[in-house]
Amino acid sequence: MKWKRDIGLTMRVIMTWALLLLVYLIFLTVLGALFPGIGMWGLFAIAFVMAFGQYFFSDRLVLWSTGAREVSAEEYPELHRMVEKLSTEAGIPKPRVAVMPSPVPNAFATGRSPSHAVVAVTDSIARLLTREELEAVIAHELSHVKNRDVLTLTIASFIAMIATIIMQNAWLFSIGDRREGSPWLIAWIVAIVVWIVSTLLIRSLSRYREFAADRGSAYITGQPKALISALYKISGRMDMVPAEKKRAVEGANAFFIIPALSGDTLMELFSTHPPLEKRVAALEQVAEEMGYSSR
Repeated sequence: MKWKRDIGLTMRVIMTWALLLLVYLIFLTVLGALFPGIGMWGLFAIAFVMAFGQYFFSDRLVLWSTGAREVSAEEYPELHRMVEKLSTEAGIPKPRVAVMPSPVPNAFATGRSPSHAVVAVTDSIARLLTREELEAVIAHELSHVKNRDVLTLTIASFIAMIATIIMQNAWLFSIGDRREGSPWLIAWIVAIVVWIVSTLLIRSLSRYREFAADRGSAYITGQPKALISALYKISGRMDMVPAEKKRAVEGANAFFIIPALSGDTLMELFSTHPPLEKRVAALEQVAEEMGYSSR
């Protein structure tokens, strides 16, 4: 089906990017005033290397950290056929396919571009979902690939990386600095503020990307109700998984379709995913746009 732009969602993404840009410009201005000359270029170089590594090797790093293994079409023929069909519908190259051993039913996608992507599912999710529901979940992940969300969030987090480096190493940078006024102490305080504000904005951007991927899944499969059903099933089964099993995959929460661990209402501000009820409400709206009954 033809993709339709959600104007409200698009405007929220643009506003978030504008606020991030404002925060970054203020931060760079303060750093330029505190450290005139070329002293700060080293921090930018370190942050650039970190961001480049995160972006360029994202697929390998995520697979390694989660224990997911790439599988062949001979091992999982049905899964490969499903990914190939949905990739064609999405208009992107077929990504590599991986399976992650875990009782936590989930899925994720990563990779620096559509031609260097990987889609992974846990071995427990296929036993939980119907074929239509699993297709909807995989289509959600393919939407992340199509929207280049790894690149988007890597760019968004660049200055936050610089703030993190200053926060963690200001004392080291200050060694041998004889200038009055403790510029590194001021930089440390400013870095903390920038990190908090930019993290809130980046997490907000991440939540908007989840809404966009949900919407993309509906257009790829033509079945928004299937994704709603899948989200409910995954969330319900998550409550039955032992806490230690969920903690074991906590590092992949930002990539999962539903986080294995979720916080309270206050922590929602720092969450990478919207609450389930808001995602369902948005999908119900998409279903109505597509002519499905709201019941």
